[in-house]
Amino acid sequence: MDRRPFRFAGRIVTMVEADFSVALHPADRAREADNPHSLVVRFGMDKPLALDAGIELAPFQIGYQTYGTLNAERSNAVLICHALTGDQHVANLHPVTQKPGWWETMVGPGRPIDTGRYFVICPNVLGACMGTTGPASTNPKTGMPWGLEFPVITIRDMVRAQAMLLDHLGIASLFSMAGGSMGGMQVLQWCTSYPRRVFSALPIATSTRHSAQNIAFHEVGRQAVMADPEWRHGRYFAEGTNPQRGLAVARMGNHITYLSDAALHRKFGRRFQDRDNPTFSFDADFQVESYLRHQGSTFVERFDANSYLYLTRAMDYFDIAADYGGVGVASYSRELIGSGDAETYRDGELGVLAQAADQRLGIFGKLFSGTGDTRA
Repeated sequence: MDRRPFRFAGRIVTMVEADFSVALHPADRAREADNPHSLVVRFGMDKPLALDAGIELAPFQIGYQTYGTLNAERSNAVLICHALTGDQHVANLHPVTQKPGWWETMVGPGRPIDTGRYFVICPNVLGACMGTTGPASTNPKTGMPWGLEFPVITIRDMVRAQAMLLDHLGIASLFSMAGGSMGGMQVLQWCTSYPRRVFSALPIATSTRHSAQNIAFHEVGRQAVMADPEWRHGRYFAEGTNPQRGLAVARMGNHITYLSDAALHRKFGRRFQDRDNPTFSFDADFQVESYLRHQGSTFVERFDANSYLYLTRAMDYFDIAADYGGVGVASYSRELIGSGDAETYRDGELGVLAQAADQRLGIFGKLFSGTGDTRA
């Protein structure tokens, strides 16, 4: 494996050339999908989940993590909604990658979302692959992974499942909730589907619907997955293959949308990767090439290709303005909290407010430090 250090965001980072030999075998990911290294609640045939597609899903399960302690009044619950490529492992060691939780800077003892004061819940979303029912899960009717037989789901379906989880935990209302990108979409959906159950909400770097450009990038990614001969029409589990190259390319393409052209130029420019001159080959000559290859190769270690298809489709279908006739859209535009990088974007008709990181943390701090009304 070729490891090459370079400076990124003021730090020395070791980049790894694309090496798919270390990717988790599909059978191992399937085991995580059915029996996750986290808490899990299973709903039987008597508690079906009604989907927007007109199908009742049963039985199904939700994998989730909790941090902190629920108080006697059950009034200190905070729901974290993860993004497209995230999962429930917010503030603990990830069981697959062995890396720290993806939001340990925000969630934990003494952090802005203080687990010494709040009971934090993060469920794996419906359609994902880390313990909540999705295409990688076992279809009880066949004993095989669902694959493309799994019904197409929506952001609203994810939120309905999360509401059932909270009912199971005996939590009638949330003190707050937070999520970015696809997680932010879930936050907005919660506020419209269950407004009386949410006291405060922090949708971050999100929008009320995708633009045509967002949908186009997602379609390119989906086609990259499906063009991989190892995809086998979604039956790669049954056939013992793994469409890791297609999934890596999809991740690379989608990752470009997380940074604007100016941000990419500032971070990478046209700098070569560990060399002074071009190699006149198709190796990763440029730092930005090496960065994208690294993002792709590490992504396939922990994610399922079919889940990528389903979750990106759910994001594309999300259009809360159309669902509610435009009511409330103006208020969302005033309340959205943007990313810390003013040039980072997730484009949408409404767009997002780009705030400085210290402003964003100030909002979190006021809400969770006790200087405002916390109800807890």
